[in-house]
Amino acid sequence: MYVGTPNPNLLMPLKKMHISKVGEGDSGFDVLYNPESYVQGREVQYSDKAGLSMDMPITQFSHGSAEILQFSLFFDSMSAGSEVGGTAGDRLKFTANQLLPSATKTIDVREYTNKVYQLMEIDEELHVPPLLLLTWGSLNFTGHLIRCQQKFVRFNEQGVPVRAWLECVFRQFNSNLATKSLQSPDTTKYRTVHQGDALWSFAAREYGEASCWREIARANQIENPRLLRSGDTIALPALK
Repeated sequence: MYVGTPNPNLLMPLKKMHISKVGEGDSGFDVLYNPESYVQGREVQYSDKAGLSMDMPITQFSHGSAEILQFSLFFDSMSAGSEVGGTAGDRLKFTANQLLPSATKTIDVREYTNKVYQLMEIDEELHVPPLLLLTWGSLNFTGHLIRCQQKFVRFNEQGVPVRAWLECVFRQFNSNLATKSLQSPDTTKYRTVHQGDALWSFAAREYGEASCWREIARANQIENPRLLRSGDTIALPALK
């Protein structure tokens, strides 16, 4: 018989990852078991613009991408007990099921995996899959479930799945309501150079993108963008 300090997780269960729908008064649900790890990543895209008599193209920033969050979730209804996440009723249900003989364990693990898997289904009112909020400790992630693969790895005597893994991928949601317009002017404009001006500052004001200074330099045949003289007039070309 073991005598010693009790497992603190039995006295104070670990906080479970919580998933809920945004803006629908949805209380959401806790996962049965927390992921062992999660991966966050994103990318930025660059494009090459080649010109005549150039040894190599000019590289320009194109755009960023939404952040991706991915992790694996474990589900078990065969040996799970009161340590799982969910409601008090769920924990009592699993605890009682744990005491039953193997042949009489009847909880279908899909009852719990479907809570995640069905988050990709289109909402009847919104006509799009729901926007989700994932919270777990310091993690707060708002986005959509874009990929979910279910793998059932154990079954009871009746062939009912009782253990599964879910591979989940979420994509961050960014509203475009607050983004600034990057539209270029329809016609060429002219500006007078003042002390402290630079091509990148003209590009940032006119196009909303400082990296477009090369277009201004090319239109004005400026070889050294650092040599701008106060009082000169430069053309700000319309971008296609």
